[in-house]
Amino acid sequence: MSDDRTTELKARLAARDAHIRESWVRAMEARIVRDQLQICYQVEGVNHYETCRELSEKYITLLKENRVKGYKQVDV
Repeated sequence: MSDDRTTELKARLAARDAHIRESWVRAMEARIVRDQLQICYQVEGVNHYETCRELSEKYITLLKENRVKGYKQVDV
């Protein structure tokens, strides 16, 4: 293998790892918000609709935006 091809392959692997790592970080952020929301529901009891509203809205937006996506994109 030539040096150009080797450096290109290493750069591609580094980009893929960075993409997957960022995707997992966003997924774990959603998990942390979910755990906080569950605690808020349990602590607040009847008033959880009013008190935990911000957390639930944040969790919904994180679910929509932060899905774990693979590196390859297949167009059908």
